[in-house]
Amino acid sequence: MRPDLAIALTGQATDLILAKNGTTAEKRRIELTRVSLLDNGLFQRKSFYLDEDDEDEDMETTSSIYDDAPSGSVAIIPLKGSMMKYGTWCDYGTNDLAAMVMDAVNHKNIGAIVLDIDSGGGAVDAVAPMVHAIDAAKSAGKPIVASVDMACSAAYWVASECNAIVADNSISSEVGSIGVMMSFMDATKYYEEKGITLHSIYSNHSSGKNESFRLALEGKYDMIKEEDLDPLAVAFQNTVRRNRAGKLDESTPGMLSGKTFFGEAALKTGLIDHLGDNRTAINLALGMSHAKQL
Repeated sequence: MRPDLAIALTGQATDLILAKNGTTAEKRRIELTRVSLLDNGLFQRKSFYLDEDDEDEDMETTSSIYDDAPSGSVAIIPLKGSMMKYGTWCDYGTNDLAAMVMDAVNHKNIGAIVLDIDSGGGAVDAVAPMVHAIDAAKSAGKPIVASVDMACSAAYWVASECNAIVADNSISSEVGSIGVMMSFMDATKYYEEKGITLHSIYSNHSSGKNESFRLALEGKYDMIKEEDLDPLAVAFQNTVRRNRAGKLDESTPGMLSGKTFFGEAALKTGLIDHLGDNRTAINLALGMSHAKQL
């Protein structure tokens, strides 16, 4: 567990420990979540509950947190921190977040969705689950609006897929970083100093295996840029062009090559649609939902 998360979760951990030791009368129900891959490539989330009194029995439930929501409600789903495809005990992965979006898409009480984004980006493979879920929302006729503080790199890719992008403040909101990079550590010299020699042996029929990476270890980066990074960068650029068609000012220096832009500049260059706050995004989503119903 990361130190910042350990500190943040101290209170919850203390509550659980005290409850388990019987020092509080409150009965605890532990919720477990199963995320399953469906045939259409999307994810479905189901919850299970364990009561302290019968830990050997679990109860599956198909109830949703939206069951008590008024019809036509807006679901607000957070996309925070570094984006990874798979979640951990402490962080949601985009598989999990995509399942949350699908919960909202499939529920009759939800009329629209707001993605509350505050992320500098993350892994490339974290993008696809969110894109699939956003496409499902659009296909279901449920508007999905991105409310962003920071939406950079992979997070901006996701935001650009939404029906609209709203910067949630005029002070720190930042978007862009439309580009692709990679980094890795070369520990070979360290091991050599320790007297450890690493041998990598490839089949005579596998000369192309990891070739770009092996050349990068020698300081030759051309192949890894041309074969691994450039195709992704071009796909990113083309996706933003398509999603923001008619809105982007592509004459803006650096827009599609990795620069970032704060609120006013982002609005001027067409990277976002509105400058407001979280309520602006919610009201916009509600308005879109009502318009579709009419």
